[in-house]
Amino acid sequence: MKKTLSKIDKPLLIITILLCGIGLLMVFSSSTISAIHRYNKSITYFFIRQLIFMIVSFIGGFVIIHIPTKWYKKISWLLIIAIIVSLTSLLVYGEITNHVQSWFYIPHTGFALQPSEFAKSFTIIFMATYYNSLIKKKNKNILAYFVPFIISIILGVLILMQPDFGSAMILLAIAFCIFISIPMEKSNLPKILLILGIGGIILVLTLLYSGAEILNSDQMSRFNFRNPCQRYTEESGYQVCNGFIAINNGGLTGVGVGNSTQKYLYLPESHTDFIFPIFIEELGLISGLFVILLYILLLYRILKIAKSAYNLRNSIIAYGTFWLFTFHIIINLCGILSLLPLTGVPLPLMSYGGSSTINFLGMIFLTQRVAIENKETQYKLELKKLTN
Repeated sequence: MKKTLSKIDKPLLIITILLCGIGLLMVFSSSTISAIHRYNKSITYFFIRQLIFMIVSFIGGFVIIHIPTKWYKKISWLLIIAIIVSLTSLLVYGEITNHVQSWFYIPHTGFALQPSEFAKSFTIIFMATYYNSLIKKKNKNILAYFVPFIISIILGVLILMQPDFGSAMILLAIAFCIFISIPMEKSNLPKILLILGIGGIILVLTLLYSGAEILNSDQMSRFNFRNPCQRYTEESGYQVCNGFIAINNGGLTGVGVGNSTQKYLYLPESHTDFIFPIFIEELGLISGLFVILLYILLLYRILKIAKSAYNLRNSIIAYGTFWLFTFHIIINLCGILSLLPLTGVPLPLMSYGGSSTINFLGMIFLTQRVAIENKETQYKLELKKLTN
């Protein structure tokens, strides 16, 4: 056990703990007013829940780092079937919150489960085990390479039907980035591009002529995201403009922890999607840049682990985690800065949320498992060289 823990990527662990600590502090500070006046709860309500999510995640992470990644091959199909069933059931039994049917509420607990968050990580695990097996068998059937991508599209469509545009686009983007990175013969590239093109056209035509309302009017309005303060009466304009005000109030050094004015219900999602503007308001732009630097270092460590992997399965797991965090960070920050439409995407390890927190930390610890196996393989190879 001690040997396993000694092989984890320590810089990645330190960065993860720092971001979790900052996130906990800001969840407490940004949620106190809304907890009392909007939800009729105690001021520590969201802080305690987020602390529970993180404790559960770290306990689960301790288990994850002791499970060899090769074992996931046995359950990868089960995970995909389970998430397809969950997403399908959600459309019938899920609770509607903020115009989106994305959560299963667990009776008598006050907790909710969001399957779309876990769909992203399950897709990464499935693609990692599937392609690792396919490449090992030297399978030359081009269509076999499209199986995980087709499954990802099915998951994406199910998430779009909730409708959750942000999660669907992130899942499909992760799947596409993994798919194009798979080692295949160059002679097959034209065929692959042709199949992708035809598939894309079929998907677009299906969505256009199915008669289904993929996005509701509220979500469609978010695509009008420029000049938010000129659209203050619109929901997206109202939120982003108040986010701008929070950032402007903070200046370089901030107004102090707990002294935000925008958290007084001006920003209704101050502890979730818009936690970063509150962070800058209270701790300043310099602190905001420090958090962005932490994210860059986090992504660098994950990328380094991915590049050091000795097999395709572990490489895809780490690269998938890299893309999971990258897309979430970019879409959240660009959304609050009015560079992209608002999509309700949480900021990793900072925004409040049970499913997202557990999923993000789960993938971090799975990447740590890859780092452990990298060191174990490297040690075996070096030992083999010495004995030869």
